[in-house]
Amino acid sequence: MSEPPSILILYFSRKGRTEALAREIARGVESEGATARLRTVPPVSPVSEATAPAVPDSGPPYVELGELARCDGLILGSPTRFGNMASALKHFLDTTSSLWLNGALAGKPAAVFTTSSSLHGGQESTLLTMALPLIHHGMIYVGVPYTESALFATKTGGSPYGATRITADWADGFSDDEKTVARVLGSRVASVAARLRGR
Repeated sequence: MSEPPSILILYFSRKGRTEALAREIARGVESEGATARLRTVPPVSPVSEATAPAVPDSGPPYVELGELARCDGLILGSPTRFGNMASALKHFLDTTSSLWLNGALAGKPAAVFTTSSSLHGGQESTLLTMALPLIHHGMIYVGVPYTESALFATKTGGSPYGATRITADWADGFSDDEKTVARVLGSRVASVAARLRGR
């Protein structure tokens, strides 16, 4: 019997809100019998001599390039920073040229997710900018179709481009619709990965 698909959920989170969204996505991945591997990236510093510890103080370990090459699918997440991904995640993606040269990610499913503290905080532009490097790597972009009723019901986060979450105080916590869209996204990536492995 073959191993279940392994889906790498790679994100940056400073206050734990994007991490909470990643964990909901992981539940969706695991609902398909796939393995969800949560990984993060170290923060960047305006002081070039500053270094992060080799292991984070808490949460999942830092990602290694080889984990991207070995995964069956990738789900990338970041808080929204002026309509774009956080610099820590962009910095890591800028180091993946060797994977691009080898086509290590080509043909694998990929998806994206984000959080913002305001309703119109640039979530969809952040999702799209995170998708661009994945498309350059030859990955197969997976979104959330409008057949998912939570996209119509949500009053906070959720997008056909990927899972989103509004973290503002007025948002009254993590909504059920946001959680549903996150789980659906994880499930879809795991399902596509399983089908692609079965070819």
